[in-house]
Amino acid sequence: MIIQKLNLLNFKNHQEKSFEFSPQINCFVGNNGVGKTNILDALHYLSMAKSFLGNKDLNNIQSLKSEDGSLKSADFFSIEGEIFDGEKENIIKIQQPKDAKKIIKKNDKSYDRMSDHIGFLPSVIISPYDSNLISDSGESRRKFLDAMISQTDSDYLFNLIQYQKTVQQRNALLKDFSKNRYFDADNLEIYNEPLIKFGTRIFEKRSEFTDSIVPLIQNYYEIISQGKEKISVIYESDLKDNPFETLLQQNLEKDRILTYTSKGIHKDDLLFEMNGISMKKTASQGQQKSFLIALKLSQMNRIKELTGKTPTLLLDDIFDKLDDLRVSQLIKLVNQEHFGQIFITDTSRERTENIVKRINEESKIFEL
Repeated sequence: MIIQKLNLLNFKNHQEKSFEFSPQINCFVGNNGVGKTNILDALHYLSMAKSFLGNKDLNNIQSLKSEDGSLKSADFFSIEGEIFDGEKENIIKIQQPKDAKKIIKKNDKSYDRMSDHIGFLPSVIISPYDSNLISDSGESRRKFLDAMISQTDSDYLFNLIQYQKTVQQRNALLKDFSKNRYFDADNLEIYNEPLIKFGTRIFEKRSEFTDSIVPLIQNYYEIISQGKEKISVIYESDLKDNPFETLLQQNLEKDRILTYTSKGIHKDDLLFEMNGISMKKTASQGQQKSFLIALKLSQMNRIKELTGKTPTLLLDDIFDKLDDLRVSQLIKLVNQEHFGQIFITDTSRERTENIVKRINEESKIFEL
């Protein structure tokens, strides 16, 4: 999959911008604040139909200065990409109007569901924001795990959406019971069947995917860091010890008191450990960076293996954060693994040119 062209209208700080890309390496260089990361975010939209920064779609519509100097939001943003899939060119277009629902089209035909697009153009991004995966709550790690699997399995994404809707409906009913000071266990039980069906499928997929990716992470970590630490990723879930049906029965009274569903795959987590201890507590910044890069490269490897598509690799301002050893090892891996089309942002043109020279591929540098 090759992104040949990108056209932006009113997207973040880019009022109107067009690019024609190299099929191999593309670099965006310039000072902080010029919008380099925003271009990578637009490329991420083409892949996942949303921002990798977690921004709400409406917040990505550009604010323009009116004649009186006040800021006024544009009416929409538009991201359009021309993508060659090995056989033909495809046009992906994403529009977010200010007062309407987001639209995503492939070759002028709108998708019935946003989820139908996920997996067409797989991508992996490595950025300074990845540190949140170690420091934040389990929610960020669940989202990361879900995004990884969704790019390789459309059924998984469907099950996830259905499960989340069911949890929301069950929670709303629990809150309604509390508000009106009554409780109807039979009425609540209606949600058990879909929760068990979708939740169990998700649990099985998460378990399988995690088991398959851990050896890759350990291998990449060893190459990047040249360290002797033992890295592990452990999938933690309530469903490991009990069937979902049992969990719902055992926690019925607790859910009534809390007014939300306290057990289930929506509470799952990934534990990142070094030598059996949480990385958050013991790993140095360098070790954490090496681990996160290994995690993302493993994600690329697994997506390629499962789908036959080579994901686009987005590298956001990471060379400024890595020492020379880790930069050298990462470049070595990029050359060995043939990761496909790569997009890089950096503040230093000289550093970017030196890095690109060490990667044996054709390149383009865009100065912003």
